[in-house]
Parts: sequence; structure tokens; C-alpha cells
Amino acid sequence: MRIIKTSMVSIGFGLLLLTQTATATVMYDQNVTNDVIFGSGNANGAFTVDRQNGIELGLRAKLRFDEFNNPQNIFNSNGDGTYQFDNIAPPTGFGFAPGSLATAIWNFEWSINSNFDGSGGTLDSLSYLLEIDFDPSAATNFIGFDPVNVSNSDNALGDNSTGNGGGLVDPTNYASFLSVYNLAQNSWNMEFAPIDFVSTEVGIFDFVLTAFGPQDEVLARTSMQVINATVAEPQTLLITLLSLAGLAWIRRKTS
Repeated sequence: MRIIKTSMVSIGFGLLLLTQTATATVMYDQNVTNDVIFGSGNANGAFTVDRQNGIELGLRAKLRFDEFNNPQNIFNSNGDGTYQFDNIAPPTGFGFAPGSLATAIWNFEWSINSNFDGSGGTLDSLSYLLEIDFDPSAATNFIGFDPVNVSNSDNALGDNSTGNGGGLVDPTNYASFLSVYNLAQNSWNMEFAPIDFVSTEVGIFDFVLTAFGPQDEVLARTSMQVINATVAEPQTLLITLLSLAGLAWIRRKTS
């Protein structure tokens, strides 16, 4: 799959900005409708969003493990669909995989609303594709799957009236609720995916979320990039920025 969105690299003080080609409807640092409904204490905002054909798709990255191994509402958005986090391992990580180098300190979070403005339908009226780039180098490799239309899941489900943290999570009866609700959300880590990911490795990772109609036509699409690289001290900042700029340039040339 050829999904790379990088079209230009500009170097500025303290930050590498990667400009993505996207449809005119893509908006940055947005709230999703109506709120973030998974977990508890998760703030809205900082999503890269596309709203078309009654559908709202949102992607963002968030700090999952701080220096005390706790989640924070820190999104490190660059305001252009890119997010940046240090390429370090978490203090301990998940209890089921303590000390794993495959655990990123950040999670990627997605929101799918099939009827954000009253002109759409329920979740099961569409199909979806979430694509995850797992190659930090100049090459690009994706895994892709429908994160919604599955037999069981811990996705949080709701509608446009569901409040913060109020999503329904019912893995056993999950599939039966797809014809009832129009909002699905989740927060995942690279640790969860069947891919080779090393949290300490510098790289750029693309995420693409697409909604398809009954004829497999694209109805909405959003994308983001997560830059897995430490924000350097001033004396090493230029070297780090040039390295990332070179990586992004090679990715563009080979896409």
C-alpha cells in the first residue's frame, strides 16, 4: 500500500515540521464529536480530523507513559497532523509486558463517528480501514485492518450524546451494538500490534484511517504522523533535525 503523505520538510527552531498532503477538509488540533468516551480522565482535543458525508474520523497521539509510568493528557501536536515523542522506553510499561522495548511511551488514538451531524447512519453501515506504518526507515510498510467491524472488541461505543468516559465497553455483545451506535473509539500502543517496533529507534510512523461506503468508495479519510525522536538539547538540535529531514526526504523520494 502506498499511503505516505509527506510532501515537504521544513526545519525550524526546536521542531521538525512535516507537511502532509490531504483533502481540504482535514483539520488539525480538533475536538471530536461529542467527546472522548473511552477510559476515564481522557481530555478531548488535538485530533487530526476529517469530516465528510456525515462521517467524522479523528487520529491523535498521546503520552501513555510519563517518567512515573502514568498516562497524561499531553499530545505534543505540531499543529500540522504530526506529533512528536521521545524515542525512549517507558519506566516499566504495561503489566503484561514489563520492560518491553516494543512499548512506545505514546499511544495512538482513533475516533470514528458515522453520524456526527445527523446525516449518516450507524457504525455497521460503513467499513473502515486503519493502516499503521511500522517501518521507521526510508522504506514504508503497513498493516491494515477494520478496527470496528469485528466480532468482539474492547472499543468504546456511544452516540453524539455520550459524555466523557461514558462509552459502552462490552466485548461479548460488541457486534450486536454496531447497529445501534454511531461512535467508536480506542487508544492503542504499538505493543499491541503484530509488528516489529523498537521504542528506542528514531523514526517516522504514518497512520491512516479511512471510511468506505457500500460500493467501497472512500467517504472520509484522515492521517497523521508520529515522530519517534527525542527533542534534542540546543547543541545537538541541528544534527537531530537534519537526520529526520533526511529520513523524511528519502521516504518522499521512494514513495
